[in-house]
Parts: sequence; structure tokens; C-alpha cells
Amino acid sequence: MHGYAENKDAHLRRLRRIEGQVRGLQRMIENDEYCIDVLTQISAATRALQAVSLGLLDEHLKHCVSQAISEGGTAADAKIAEASDAIARLVRS
Repeated sequence: MHGYAENKDAHLRRLRRIEGQVRGLQRMIENDEYCIDVLTQISAATRALQAVSLGLLDEHLKHCVSQAISEGGTAADAKIAEASDAIARLVRS
């Protein structure tokens, strides 16, 4: 069971809203909307994706990483390294 299982429906709702935002961006470009308005909406979609990412990361740390640490061994080290890599990717984005 994945760490996000309890909030799966909420994550899917948020992602569907973000999908709608991206479709709106496509329409804005098709309709030759003002550049700054498009950029503002891109920023909003980016922030929304970042919020989903942070929520998933939090759940991963609380569930998957925590469980691996309690079990110990190399699996714990691997989960910690995996989480650290994910955090580094999020920081770079």
C-alpha cells in the first residue's frame, strides 16, 4: 500500500483541476491571450503541482520511509536515499 492511499481521491481531484488549468492555458494560447496573463496562469499551475508534490512527499516520508526505518537494514538506507533524491529533484524544479 502506498503512502498516498488514504488521500488518493483528494490527489486525483487536485490533479484533475490542474489538468483543467493546463487545458485553459492551451485555450489562452489558441486565443492569442496577453503574454503576462498566460505566464500568470502557468505560475498558478506550477504552484498547484508543487503543492501536490509536497503532499505526496510528506505522505511518502510518513508512511514508506518511516516503515522502512522501523524495519531497518539496507532497505531503510535505500528508502532514505530515494527520498533525498526526490527532495533534490523538487528543489531543482
